[in-house]
Amino acid sequence: MSKRTPPADDDRPSLPPSLYTEEYFLTACEGYDVFIESEGEHLSRRLRDAFAVADVRAGMRVLDLGCGRGEILRHCMRLGVEAYGMDYAPVATQMSRQVIAAEQARAAADHPDAPPAPAGVSLADAKQLPFPDGHFDRVLMFDVVEHLFPWELHRAMLEVRRVLKPGGRFIVHTAPNRWYDAYAYPWVRRVRTLLGEGEAYPKDPRAITPVNQDVHVNEQDLISMRRALRGAGFGQVKVWLDSPPQNRVESSLLAAMRRIAFGLPPFRWFFEREVFAVAVSDGPPTAREYSEAEARTTAAR
Repeated sequence: MSKRTPPADDDRPSLPPSLYTEEYFLTACEGYDVFIESEGEHLSRRLRDAFAVADVRAGMRVLDLGCGRGEILRHCMRLGVEAYGMDYAPVATQMSRQVIAAEQARAAADHPDAPPAPAGVSLADAKQLPFPDGHFDRVLMFDVVEHLFPWELHRAMLEVRRVLKPGGRFIVHTAPNRWYDAYAYPWVRRVRTLLGEGEAYPKDPRAITPVNQDVHVNEQDLISMRRALRGAGFGQVKVWLDSPPQNRVESSLLAAMRRIAFGLPPFRWFFEREVFAVAVSDGPPTAREYSEAEARTTAAR
């Protein structure tokens, strides 16, 4: 009897929204500690860096695709931006609505004569956005890509192109860099084990945050991220890597090794841990592009 072959990524159905509970958003989803401490007033270092790349300005209309807890929406509102969030997890939309209500109450108390900042949250699927064509100046997708199978990501990116204004920007942040986990992490683990720190470095790096073993299904690298955006029809694409500040106290030898690993190509392509991308829309997808994406969607059902 032959063994059953595991399904290819393009044959797998979407992850169920029930995986994304309040516990997930408050104990595992990146930035939860800053969110809890500040009650959504402040952004984590990672979200702050990604938001800065978006260059969001007053008067824009912004979509936070996969809005999670909603702190990005709050920061958009404070900039005078028309902000909309969308998530397919009911818990996320509830949390985001609470954050919006809190920000509107704060703004009303501080400026009682000013109209409330336009904002809203939709419970919807990224593969079928409930917005008209050419509606947004910016679409943000922070720490969402890794949760979407390739066929889902492709369809979602087509929808992003559709709802962006011509010249509008799509800003992506995803982590980890797949090359770090696959190639650099084993060497990091060996070194840390020799230094007596091996307990903090499990064999599978995703086990550091165990839930990621269930929900990270499409981690990216420099090449795959660029390929995904190009494949979805974005003409102007920039992809780069970065890492959180280390701020480690260590020997001069380890410090020198770190400077090489994070400062020089090709080493940094493997040791940098986060993937950023900006893509510019030059118009909505064609009917043929949607037809091809629908064929992939049908195969996964």
